[in-house]
Amino acid sequence: MNPPVYLDYNATTPIDPGVLEAMLPWLREDFGNPSSDHPYGQRAREAVAQARGQVAALIGAQPGEILFTGCATEANNLAILGAARVLSSRGRHVITSAVEHPSVAAPLAHLRGQGWEVTVLDVDGYGCVSPVALAAALRDDTVLVSVMQANNEVGTLAPIAELAALARRRGALFHTDAAQSAGKVTVDVGALGVDLLTLAGHKFYAPKGVGALYVRAGTPLAPIQFGAAQEQGLRPGTENVAHIVGLGAAAGLAQRRLPAGAGRLRQRRDALHQRLAEAIPGLALNGHPDARLPNTLNVSFPGVSGRELLARTPEVAASVGSACHAGSAGVSGVLGAMGVTAARALGAVRLSIGEPTTEEDIGRGADALAATWRALVAP
Repeated sequence: MNPPVYLDYNATTPIDPGVLEAMLPWLREDFGNPSSDHPYGQRAREAVAQARGQVAALIGAQPGEILFTGCATEANNLAILGAARVLSSRGRHVITSAVEHPSVAAPLAHLRGQGWEVTVLDVDGYGCVSPVALAAALRDDTVLVSVMQANNEVGTLAPIAELAALARRRGALFHTDAAQSAGKVTVDVGALGVDLLTLAGHKFYAPKGVGALYVRAGTPLAPIQFGAAQEQGLRPGTENVAHIVGLGAAAGLAQRRLPAGAGRLRQRRDALHQRLAEAIPGLALNGHPDARLPNTLNVSFPGVSGRELLARTPEVAASVGSACHAGSAGVSGVLGAMGVTAARALGAVRLSIGEPTTEEDIGRGADALAATWRALVAP
């Protein structure tokens, strides 16, 4: 039997062969600690510095503005809790959106438990935050705004540059979770005007277990873990050299692929959408039709449960939403925040493609999903 068609690249990506090749020496003979002064440590330190430059180049930053973390969740926690720790004497009000990933929502909930006021902005029917709503919510005691750049379930892209400009004019820091967007669309921290930005390696063909946080030069931030002085004293612990090298290699690969790679992804995604729409009357698109990730297709299958549809389609590996919510019996909180009806949300499936996705994969996947849908709705 052929393996299932993988249409869950927003959950994780395979390690690119070139990335793996770059990592292997650091899992074998080059095992030094970057903090050591001897040649083994020096080589490791140089490798980390090279990767830092590669990640910085991907997002238009300076190497010294990149901190390596164990994952995007850690980066989000450091951005939010680290900024709050420094700025609490100036104000204790933060703003976010109703569709954030749990790694943003949870640390903000922690701050609420510590007496902070957290304003959660509603989103429109596409899952997008309105700059008008943010402008109305900003106050003199607002110290941080955190809004994701691309939604991980429906792919909608937020107007980050406009939102960040509003926040910074009021003296608040702006953080964006770019875990889903980096490597898929052009991300330029200068153009976006953000102070803090989160990256996840395993979303663009690096291994799991490594991420990064961009911290604009001069941005106040305090550590939330304590130990030695690695990563400018903001992320203590011996660096995971092999994974950091992999993240750097993946960043370089992504930079070379953009923007042509985004165009290829968009063509394949739209071909998948067209094939499904032709086979399934009433198929509904969730998320913005244009301003969304080029690889993401979130659609609702009428009259069925998306979870049951996928369970009965072993030929396809996909999800009903964020992998971090897998196993939840309820409908997506993102779709709920968008005002999608319960019936439509119940039938939602997230299909996300990647660089390895072929035209054959598109055809096989669409045909299998359509066949299962017909079997489920048949009288």
